[in-house]
Amino acid sequence: MLTRPDEGRRGREASRVATGQTEAGRTLPVTYVADPEPASVFVITAYELYGKPLAAFKRRRRGRAR
Repeated sequence: MLTRPDEGRRGREASRVATGQTEAGRTLPVTYVADPEPASVFVITAYELYGKPLAAFKRRRRGRAR
């Protein structure tokens, strides 16, 4: 579960991608689709960012005004 979702964007077809941090401090991009059940989502994939993709995410986050 992402405790601090920082970035949300469209994925392929009907999916969405949210990137943020977990309680443990890991940065994950989570690909999901809305579930027919209210207030529910189906997670397709989630993995930990590291290296260049993590650095790019941090740059994008730093550039935004909070």
